[in-house]
Amino acid sequence: MRETSVPEAALEDTPHGRIVRSEGWFVLNLGDAYAEGNPNAGAWYPLESDEHRWPDFGANVHVLQPGQAACRYHQESTQEGFLVLHGECLLLVEEQERPLRTWDYVHCPGGTRHVFVGAGDGPCAILMLGARPAENDIHYPVSEVAARHGASVATATDHPREAYADWPGPSEPRRLEWPPA
Repeated sequence: MRETSVPEAALEDTPHGRIVRSEGWFVLNLGDAYAEGNPNAGAWYPLESDEHRWPDFGANVHVLQPGQAACRYHQESTQEGFLVLHGECLLLVEEQERPLRTWDYVHCPGGTRHVFVGAGDGPCAILMLGARPAENDIHYPVSEVAARHGASVATATDHPREAYADWPGPSEPRRLEWPPA
């Protein structure tokens, strides 16, 4: 590899936290970061902006309150990794329930059916990492285990809009406390 210089990314302060506004390397403290969320799926720190999405992988920190599902039970064709940074949650995986706590790591090879649901007495924060290939198939199967937690679709689909049709509208910006309290 030939030596190159990578510029520092521009960060912008907004009323809802700091957002990455250009390509490049950066340091971002979650206490200062922009977050968004909705009543069904909790809140999350995107760590990248819509204008500057990383080509190889996605990363965010998702914060769930007890009983909140991060998303619908699903499977993707690419691998994903998850690290519980704070609190407790349930991993619903392949029709099983697994309790998780701070520092538990979960590896999901492509095709693994899964979702996270907040548990315990307070918020849970999860670092979520996923590959971002040119093509990534996603499927939302019907799940009895996920349905008990409000995280299953009623009818299997490969279309996110169908899977989330009954969830509240778009996510809204918000400022989160870090670490979660």
